[in-house]
Amino acid sequence: MNRSMTFVALLAILVSVADLGLAHVGLSNTNSVWYDAHATFYGDLSGGETMQGACGYGDLFKQGYGLETAALSTALFNNGQTCGACFELECVNSQWCKPKAGSIKITATNFCPPNYAEPVQYHWCNPPNKHFDLSMKMFTSIAEYRGGIVPVRFRRVACQKSGGVRFEIKGNPYFIMVLVYNVGGAGDVISVAIKGDKSNWVAMQRNWGQIWNTGVNLVGQRLSFMVRTSDGRSMTFYNVAPESWGFGQTFEGRSNF
Repeated sequence: MNRSMTFVALLAILVSVADLGLAHVGLSNTNSVWYDAHATFYGDLSGGETMQGACGYGDLFKQGYGLETAALSTALFNNGQTCGACFELECVNSQWCKPKAGSIKITATNFCPPNYAEPVQYHWCNPPNKHFDLSMKMFTSIAEYRGGIVPVRFRRVACQKSGGVRFEIKGNPYFIMVLVYNVGGAGDVISVAIKGDKSNWVAMQRNWGQIWNTGVNLVGQRLSFMVRTSDGRSMTFYNVAPESWGFGQTFEGRSNF
């Protein structure tokens, strides 16, 4: 088996494993099926407390996500694999729902940690609960502040992003880390490969959230990326970073999903 075939086979395995993780909640890709959940909020209207988080996006305003975000419970977060996915939510069956508020659309950017010291019915982020901890701005768009927690229904939707997929390079020459963000379509990335202009394709490993890493030294080479999302779509971004790229820099692909 040549190197090209080996790499294709490796990607197929990575896709299969990632799909299994989301299949248990029926959310492996965007669809029209609605599911029941609950929603709360954290932080204030400025959203300062919602920055950073378990997906690795950092400053959500700088990265283009703003306050249209949520932290997901264990059942939905899927060990970070759902980071970047987009959801539509509606407040339902509560006196605290705002009349004619319609729906909101958010991106998964953080994790709502469980508290196993409390019974599942008293801590909404404990498994198997499906729960969204929204920014205050998003919560108060569909429900009254004093409601605190409300029942919602939700579904996966396609992410609408401006510009191309972006790659922020971190780490050091011997441990390159890449944050992949501003991903349209399914939004959640399940595999990434990197290639220098003088090297072969290398499958990267998920470090945490949507930060991917490799131990291959690619300093001084033009970098290309191959990205696959949870709906099985794959895109290749050639020569995204020039030979002079540096750590801490961000580069944008010419296209998006």
